[in-house]
Amino acid sequence: MKIGTPKEVFEGEARVAMTPDSALQLQKLGHDCLIETGAGSKAGFADADYKEAGVEVVKTAAALWKAADVVAKVRQPDATEMKRLREGQTLISFFNPGANEAQMKSAAKTGATVIAMEMIPRISRAQKMDALSSMANIAGYRAVIEAGNNFGRFFTGQITAAGKVPPAKVLVVGAGVAGLAAIGTSTSLGAITYAFDVRPEVAEQVESMGAEFVYLDFEEEQQDGSASGGYASVSSPEFREAQLAKFRELAPDIDIVITTALIPNREAPELWTEDMVAAMKPGSVIVDLAAEKGGNCKLTVMAEKIVTDNGVTIIGYTDFPSRMAAQSSSLYATNIRHLMTDLTPEKDGVIVHDMEDDVIRGATVAHGSEVTFPPPPPKVAAIAAAPKKEAPKELTAEEKAAAETAAFKQQTRSQVTLIAAGGLAMLAVGLVAPPSFLQHFIVFVLSVFIGFQVIWGVAHSLHTPLMAVTNAISSIIILGALMQIGSGSWLVMILAALSVFMAGINIFGGFLVTRRMLAMFQKS
Repeated sequence: MKIGTPKEVFEGEARVAMTPDSALQLQKLGHDCLIETGAGSKAGFADADYKEAGVEVVKTAAALWKAADVVAKVRQPDATEMKRLREGQTLISFFNPGANEAQMKSAAKTGATVIAMEMIPRISRAQKMDALSSMANIAGYRAVIEAGNNFGRFFTGQITAAGKVPPAKVLVVGAGVAGLAAIGTSTSLGAITYAFDVRPEVAEQVESMGAEFVYLDFEEEQQDGSASGGYASVSSPEFREAQLAKFRELAPDIDIVITTALIPNREAPELWTEDMVAAMKPGSVIVDLAAEKGGNCKLTVMAEKIVTDNGVTIIGYTDFPSRMAAQSSSLYATNIRHLMTDLTPEKDGVIVHDMEDDVIRGATVAHGSEVTFPPPPPKVAAIAAAPKKEAPKELTAEEKAAAETAAFKQQTRSQVTLIAAGGLAMLAVGLVAPPSFLQHFIVFVLSVFIGFQVIWGVAHSLHTPLMAVTNAISSIIILGALMQIGSGSWLVMILAALSVFMAGINIFGGFLVTRRMLAMFQKS
């Protein structure tokens, strides 16, 4: 079949749903690819790049819609594009089905199939097609870059001859995909980063990225802030008041606030109120990633940047992914390509729209002359919230002392048992072996025991620095073995030869490992 991508008509949109790389992969599935002239130019993909990848460049949007069996877009189609849909044609695009009933009915009446990319279910198998996560990841990163561009100060703290520069303090509200991307970017730039989320299970993720999770003094603290699939759900009025009180406490000390909180099929919750904005220092920045859904900040103006009377900049842009068009297009085109892989199971260029498949059914909003939105719950469970772990009970001083005593007694019993077994083995050998062998064997056994105790007690993190020391010990072992290898006893000769062999492996292996470790720190 022919897959076509028209130029986006939404004002300011720079992304494109097909890249030269994704077109090569689509052709491997047996499809032919079409692109409208100039569709990828704003994202840095020239028509010549598409031609080189085997894509047919079509002069007009009307010609492309007429020729293509599958049309892949980024933004929701406008009225003109909807009129171009025909029976049997498939449209893949962001579609906003929850607020777009008229267009769904229009597509169904036409007999076309519409796949809404934002409706891809969040199950493990569909992560590679999850365009919402791909775009949210870019939005979170770009939000920090926009904040830094408007902040006018360093993110990281510095001590210079001219004076000390304090680090910026950043608060990220909402630790979903966009929030985690913002946290990672902020901490990597050196800012002191705080994060808040109603889901307690994300605290560990936040802290692992170097940020501090903001907890509330609330009896039912964040106990069940997750809806199915790991999305945030509506909080109780009591929890909301405690949340706002915490934000009011933080507002005077925070330099940059990035809000990302969204609840599925609802307006964005208001989390940063007018009085919080008034409490912030002049020069502070708020980036509201929920601006398109009403905004988390009371004063956000959608698609605009404003400066308040007290000098706080509030950014309500809705095109953060489009501001990084090349990267966004590559990720989105990859999401489309993975979806097409599922739609083309035989890789023969024939679309199989399996409505029994959780992913395809979940994302399809119009098919077979019917509106198929909303979809039924997926048969496979979505990514669920992690169960709340109980904090380990802290032991008292007496309990700690008793545990240490018990562990010491157990270790002592084990060592005594080993020594007793070794003593019996030595006694048995001494009964049949000559006196000269027994002397050497006693030294050998004691060396093994001492070496085991010394090396086993060293922390794993110190094993590599210890390599040079163990190489030296191995060298001593080899010298001693070489002196014994000429002994008249055949048992001593065998043990000495084995000692040389094993110590040699340790030395050469140790040098190879050390060489590799040192190579990691060399500049290329």
